[in-house]
Amino acid sequence: MRLVFDLFKLRIGFAIALTALAGAAVAPGAAEGAAIATMAIAVLVASAAAGAFNQYVEADLDRRMNRTRGRAFATGRLAHHRGWPVLIAGMVGAATAAAAWRVNPACALYTFLGAFFYAVVYTVWLKRRTWMNIVVGGLAGSFAVLAGAAAVSPSAALGALPLAFAWILFLWTPPHFWSLAIACREDYERAGVPMLPVVAGDARAARAVLASAVLLASSSLLPLAFGMGAIYAAGAFAGGLFFVRAARRLERCAREGAPREAIRRAA
Repeated sequence: MRLVFDLFKLRIGFAIALTALAGAAVAPGAAEGAAIATMAIAVLVASAAAGAFNQYVEADLDRRMNRTRGRAFATGRLAHHRGWPVLIAGMVGAATAAAAWRVNPACALYTFLGAFFYAVVYTVWLKRRTWMNIVVGGLAGSFAVLAGAAAVSPSAALGALPLAFAWILFLWTPPHFWSLAIACREDYERAGVPMLPVVAGDARAARAVLASAVLLASSSLLPLAFGMGAIYAAGAFAGGLFFVRAARRLERCAREGAPREAIRRAA
């Protein structure tokens, strides 16, 4: 069971499914419970397939990184067999087809795009080539919000609130993963992955984390202009302040040349 949970990155998959449900919750109108459930399961399955494909493609990188060397394909617990991409493609196809049949084609499209951006755009095209990998790859999570909104109605995904939340989720990805990359910089250097701290150094990467955290915190207030209430406002203010203060500590540590361990802890 643990092997399946880790292989398909189900912790991330459940989080993405929750963002899809949030997209449905903020979309105007109402949808059948069965359609919402189908959408959430489809997003979860597509995300799980993309997570497994990521580990299949990156088995060589994972073996060189302390953080990932215990993954199933890296250790050989699962054979790196050519049947895996077929199974994974089938999972994405089944999820997309279920969303198209039980919900609507727009929901199916966003479900597919989420998996495609993570598995192909991020993992295959960008990760080994450019420090912008995670910036573009961040769109994968944003599509889940749009899939949820589209489950209410195809046009709802282009409404103000779903687009605002998709934008917020897109902005969350760079500071989160650049902080992780700062903490694990030696791993990425060893694997030859051009994450921002590897190509620009800790100090410049930490400045980028701080700038993107400020942009994220500011953008998280956008939904207030479209009807979100006091509970959301309190959460956005508190979360934004916490995120910016943490990013500021990281930037100060890196700028002042703190020991590597202190920078890693701040990240």
